[in-house]
Amino acid sequence: MTGELSLGSCPTGRGTTRFRVWSTRARRVAIAVYVAEADRTTLVGEHPLAPQAGGLFEGELPLAAGALYKVRLDGRLVPDPYARALPFGVHGPAEVVARETCPERQAPPLSTWVIYELHVGTFTPEGTFAAAAARLTALAELGVTAIELLPVAAFSGRRGWGYDGVGLFAPHAAYGTPAELRALVARAHALGISVILDVVYNHFGPDGNYLASYSPEYFAPAWTPWGQAPDFTCPWTRRLVLDNARMWLEEYGFDGLRLDATQAIVDPSPVSIVAELAAAAGPKVVIAEDGAQDPRTVTEAGLAAIWADDFHHCVHALVTGERDGYYGEYAGTLAELARTIGRGLLYEGQPWLYTRRIRGGPAERLPAEALVYCLQNHDQVGNRALGERLHHLIEVDVWCALSVLLLFLPMTPLLWMGQEWAASSPWQYFTDLPPELGARVAAGRRAEYRDFAGFAALADAIPDPQDARTFARSVLRWDERERPPHRAVLELYRALLELRRTDPVLSVPDRSRMVAGTWEGRALWVRRWSAAGERLCVVDLGPAPDVRPPASLGGGWAPVLAVRGAAIYAATRPPVG
Repeated sequence: MTGELSLGSCPTGRGTTRFRVWSTRARRVAIAVYVAEADRTTLVGEHPLAPQAGGLFEGELPLAAGALYKVRLDGRLVPDPYARALPFGVHGPAEVVARETCPERQAPPLSTWVIYELHVGTFTPEGTFAAAAARLTALAELGVTAIELLPVAAFSGRRGWGYDGVGLFAPHAAYGTPAELRALVARAHALGISVILDVVYNHFGPDGNYLASYSPEYFAPAWTPWGQAPDFTCPWTRRLVLDNARMWLEEYGFDGLRLDATQAIVDPSPVSIVAELAAAAGPKVVIAEDGAQDPRTVTEAGLAAIWADDFHHCVHALVTGERDGYYGEYAGTLAELARTIGRGLLYEGQPWLYTRRIRGGPAERLPAEALVYCLQNHDQVGNRALGERLHHLIEVDVWCALSVLLLFLPMTPLLWMGQEWAASSPWQYFTDLPPELGARVAAGRRAEYRDFAGFAALADAIPDPQDARTFARSVLRWDERERPPHRAVLELYRALLELRRTDPVLSVPDRSRMVAGTWEGRALWVRRWSAAGERLCVVDLGPAPDVRPPASLGGGWAPVLAVRGAAIYAATRPPVG
């Protein structure tokens, strides 16, 4: 992935900047120049761009890095959708930003990753790139080897989840500058932590999307659940997405991308944009969140991994008893969880009544690292009416036992920020949209829960996403890590991640040398082995847990780590194989 961006602004280093615009609507295009005074910007001049074939307009103008500008399309002034910085928000002037290429980095293999998913705005009280960078030492000491940033592309308002981005090339101004984001990635690399970024290519946000003002051809007649679908049969739409991916990987140094909701990417092209992204990323990691949980995203499209949500859903149904929504598709039994672990996925091509579509597919060809397992993530927490984390719904002992299971398995584990100390803060749905749009979004949010059990009791408690207090409640409280019971949970996570890193069996992610089962209907066991020996995890989530090794697995097991409800053992007999 090389070469400068196809559209937008690019400083030359000679005190000038090249501008390139594609518009099928405008007959005349100009760059309008602004200056900033306090919190205001003032238009001070314009420079026309020369029309070229195919709707292109180009020009090299006497503007250096730091200049502010908008684009005039005939009589209308609009932001540049290729803006590299939007310091005054998604409706304001763009800033010309000098291009930088980060040093090449060979990231450790995905098989060694422990991914820590975080939202920049709520990860720290400051909610900035710089503040997040300052906390990375704590993650390195924990044993995290990769962080995944929720989307940082510019979106409407100051606060939000980031999945309604519209300025795909501009880091969200409330989080900091492009240089500060680049410094965050560099700091992670210095600590041995890889960094991947959530990107959203299946839809754009509802406020601040100006692409159609330039060329309606960017969009297809089809719609996703979140808005009009990009048209990937349009070469310029494909180029926009590929340019965007290249920018994050090359100019910011990200080690990979996580693609949001690939099942909602509408693309009838012979080679899908998802496959093209994977090929263009080269050695970088590309992971998909695929609602269909289709292993072909890895085996055919060439991605490195998929989010394997069956594991999460089985665990959640088992320990909470909830059956609302897609949890109704799961029995919530130990046998079901054992099958999921053993086969990688529970659904391998069966109908999923929740969507009335086929879910999953045979997963035997997927290596362990290609399946991303979690106990919670931003979706599973934030899409609850009250934003409760799983450990808010169960006893802390059960949470610790489940954590032992997750980090014993060879699959790629994903942690949601704060789970390592059983954080008390919820993570709720929050927005900062214009009032009328925000009210519609809030109403729609409430409507989603009307068919859920207990909605009537919850209705008045569902937080208003537009209320700044909803956002404030979702910010992590780092000081609580030193208080019980949080400190004990944190120490457990440190011990588990150290064991995962150093143990000669657990450090080798091999699904072919793992079996899972249940005994006496009350406990789950998972056995892993290699030439270095055997390891066994036993989990009993009952009120009087018994985590002794099942007699059917023979004797000769010595305890390695234990909590109430779960234990890890090492075989004392000779190594297998």
